[in-house]
Amino acid sequence: MKPKNQRLVLLLLAVVAVLGAVLLAMSAMRDQASFFYAPADVARKGLPLDRAVRIGGMVRQGSIRRHADGVTIDFVVGDDTPATIPVLYTGITPDLFQENSGVVAEGRFRPDGTFVASEILAKHDENYMPPQLGERGLHKTESLE
Repeated sequence: MKPKNQRLVLLLLAVVAVLGAVLLAMSAMRDQASFFYAPADVARKGLPLDRAVRIGGMVRQGSIRRHADGVTIDFVVGDDTPATIPVLYTGITPDLFQENSGVVAEGRFRPDGTFVASEILAKHDENYMPPQLGERGLHKTESLE
């Protein structure tokens, strides 16, 4: 085989290998993808019972209830509409998790409409300052140096 043909075959094999790797990665990501729903979306479109999803919104005031086991909680997530989603979570919550704060939860819906979360992510606003910096009395405009 001539060197020119050899280079062409190697180039084609490399392109096929890269294309195969991309297709495998896309297939794996499709199975791991989570969709984000707000309470209004769930009320409008119905419960996505067939897959893991993410929900997001604000933890309603007075809705956090801790169970006797010490690690299970239930609370209600709402948004700027009357729609709400009851959430059940077993595990340790993030430090920023509290009433009237943003939350993103990953898990699955039960047929009764309760969202069983496997992971809770607390959101903070753009003015968030870590406690370590807040204790030093630094302001947003000051430098750490």
